Amino acid sequence: MAEPEAAATRAPEPKEGSEREPTAGVSEGTSILFVGDLVGAIGRRTLLDCLPVLREQFDPTFVVVNGENVAGGLGITPKAADQLFAGGVDAITLGNHTYHRREIYPYLDSEPRIVRPANFLGIQPGRGACVVESADGRRLGVVNLSGNLYLKAGRSAFTEIEVALGELGAVDHILVDVHAEATSEKVAMGWHLDGRVTAVVGTHTHVPTADARVLPGGTAYITDVGMTGPRGGVIGVKREQAIESLLTQMPVRFETSEEDPWLMGVLIRCAATPRKAESIEQILMPRPA
Repeated sequence: MAEPEAAATRAPEPKEGSEREPTAGVSEGTSILFVGDLVGAIGRRTLLDCLPVLREQFDPTFVVVNGENVAGGLGITPKAADQLFAGGVDAITLGNHTYHRREIYPYLDSEPRIVRPANFLGIQPGRGACVVESADGRRLGVVNLSGNLYLKAGRSAFTEIEVALGELGAVDHILVDVHAEATSEKVAMGWHLDGRVTAVVGTHTHVPTADARVLPGGTAYITDVGMTGPRGGVIGVKREQAIESLLTQMPVRFETSEEDPWLMGVLIRCAATPRKAESIEQILMPRPA
């Protein structure tokens, strides 16, 4: 059985006079496993096959996944979301393909554990934030945002994040998924929220970045977590089809590859102080044989 590769980045030591006050309570010992964009049925199967290994090794308090490509490589369906929840996922975030499948519209309004970008228009189905609670009462706020550069979002992510944070109420930790094309937007959001949320994780490009770290204010950050799906393709698509499209500059019907599936994610260990991170570990794991 394959073991995940993990590289840990810990919080910087506080400067003299700026030590965090020790906080007793439910925050201590909390950890969050966040898994990057699930691509197609192969991405879902890879997650569900890897989760038992990851639970045994890391024992995460919460599992959050980005599921916006889990249904045939584009969008999500109620059936796919239910399968993820049944498999032990606590919350699902989405992105620019949120509304690709119309059958998900009522589900987004009725299922509180799935969120679409908070800076979509208020008239659109769904919500941008949710709170999930562990069996022992620990509360995690989850916020989803869309980038504005190169993607269609109704409102600015940098203004709507304030509204979304205000809607969470009393929570021990907060995870923000920034689903964006431009690295600059994600980096800027990390700095903007540093010290106010536990983690800012980037999604959308399907390629993991090597910049996981805890920012000076105590917020865990990574520009892109990567995808959970086939590394043998081109960001999830069969490589022959992607190459044909680029060579011919003609329309090509894309299909999800199933070659060399990997799980890509991060494990965030939370500090005893609410809304602060102790460390962030990048996890790259092949699907168990």
